[in-house]
Amino acid sequence: MDIVKIEKKQVLSREEAAHQLRAIADELASGNGILMERDGLRVTVKLPDEVTMEVEVEIEHDEREFEITLSW
Repeated sequence: MDIVKIEKKQVLSREEAAHQLRAIADELASGNGILMERDGLRVTVKLPDEVTMEVEVEIEHDEREFEITLSW
């Protein structure tokens, strides 16, 4: 199987980030998979009924990171 990697990094307002997270959550709940698009490439990631979710907070000096990972 070919490896496909799509990364998306944006600077958003807190409200815009919340809107995108809600859209991802709605896709996750729908059971139809999560759609990711970038530069004309469109990938739908199918998810099983159960996933492993990892939440990580990292604080270093002036930088903060909050990371959510879903894996299966």
